[in-house]
Amino acid sequence: MAKKRLKGRRGNPKYFSADQLKFYLILIPLAIIMVLPVVYMFSEAFKPLGELYAFPPILITKNPTMTNFKKLFELSGSTGVPMTRYLLNSVIIAGVTVLVNIYITVACAFVLSKKGKYKVTKWFFSLNQTALMFVPVAVTVPRYILIVKMGMIDTWAVHIFPLIAMPIGIFLMKQFIDDVPDALIEAAYVDGAGNFTVLRKIIMPMTKPAIATVAILTFQSAWSATEASNNFITSDVMKTIYYYLNALSVSNTVATRGVVAAGSILLFIPNLIIFICMQSRVMSTMSHSGIK
Repeated sequence: MAKKRLKGRRGNPKYFSADQLKFYLILIPLAIIMVLPVVYMFSEAFKPLGELYAFPPILITKNPTMTNFKKLFELSGSTGVPMTRYLLNSVIIAGVTVLVNIYITVACAFVLSKKGKYKVTKWFFSLNQTALMFVPVAVTVPRYILIVKMGMIDTWAVHIFPLIAMPIGIFLMKQFIDDVPDALIEAAYVDGAGNFTVLRKIIMPMTKPAIATVAILTFQSAWSATEASNNFITSDVMKTIYYYLNALSVSNTVATRGVVAAGSILLFIPNLIIFICMQSRVMSTMSHSGIK
């Protein structure tokens, strides 16, 4: 029994053993290499102008300053649209997109997983798998024609509509819903529950890791999207912060390099916070899909 217990502890990452040292010797240097760009990016945002162009480059700033952030807000205010407006637009768009996308993705995956006895259902899943091969640029023209025909130009919907369903999200969600016991769903139907009740009280609670992953992927897509602001929006008050900062980085000069670095931090922090809060669920989803 003692040998079995010891063996179990060695295989469990919660316990440390000398056998794991060889893995740490590889993982720790790799982790440092991966963290260095993030550290440099944060340091860049707080560097004064003299340190920004120092040679050799300085990894950690010696004289941190908030000047770059002050200039960022002052520069946005000089254009007639305050930066808080761009930020508010992005928060609203990302939040609404995530909520709508989650519900549509879960509902679609539920149909593909548990209503798959019809041939048309299998055909739709194959179509979803095919959509994974297309990059967004390949559907720019058809998307533009569709949005114009639906009269969405210069509306909030133009930011949300292209992102309300993601093929990768539907694929990941279906893998999880496949493992939900059919007997449990059938018992709910016998008790008088409808499809929406089953979706809300059985499917969603049992697929939280996949939902968290879909939420992260959707948020990242909505937060960093510039296509709508570039192609479908003419009013500056309806554009996003990512569009504004991306336009600022294009016109990057000696004087605005620190401002661009400060803006990059503002764009990076929300993604970092969301991923840190949900990383365990994301890893659970990826490992589950890989095993399947």
